[in-house]
Amino acid sequence: MKSINELVQAAHQNAVSKGWWDEPRSFGELIALIHSEASEALEDFRNGKQPTEVWYEAKTLEGDIVQFREQAAPNFKPCGIPSELADIVIRVFDVCGRYDINLERVIAQKMAYNATRPQRHGGKTL
Repeated sequence: MKSINELVQAAHQNAVSKGWWDEPRSFGELIALIHSEASEALEDFRNGKQPTEVWYEAKTLEGDIVQFREQAAPNFKPCGIPSELADIVIRVFDVCGRYDINLERVIAQKMAYNATRPQRHGGKTL
């Protein structure tokens, strides 16, 4: 398994190679794209999909979209809440790659800090 920082670099390099960085993107746009993936996960849930439900979609030669239970070929698109959560992480990785953020170190620091916080800190109910 690759380290978090190796995954950051792989995600960013893939985005660069696919042309997503050919033009400058604002930090606000990047955050909005992360948010859009979270909204897609919420929309799947609102449409009755379960958090662990996964399906795959493929286009026919006629352009129709067909759903499958298994990913029979690499070009079958993974769909569902798990896929949207993965998209969130991939977008975060891409942003970290763009700004050269050592995400592995920051996650370790934040988790260590969070461990020191009191039970249900902040007092919020939701």
